[in-house]
Amino acid sequence: HFAHVFCHNGNWTEAEKLEIEVMKKRQQLLGPAHPHTLKSIGNLALKYWSQGKW
Repeated sequence: HFAHVFCHNGNWTEAEKLEIEVMKKRQQLLGPAHPHTLKSIGNLALKYWSQGKW
């Protein structure tokens, strides 16, 4: 996961952009209730939480 690498290096902005892109693609391709889509939403939420944005 590239987003994880970005986070590990402190590049939160790039990690967030990538997580949003992946989430949107999964929503389009798999639907909003698919487990992989929900995982992407959770990953994005974790990024926000880690930054104190949530």
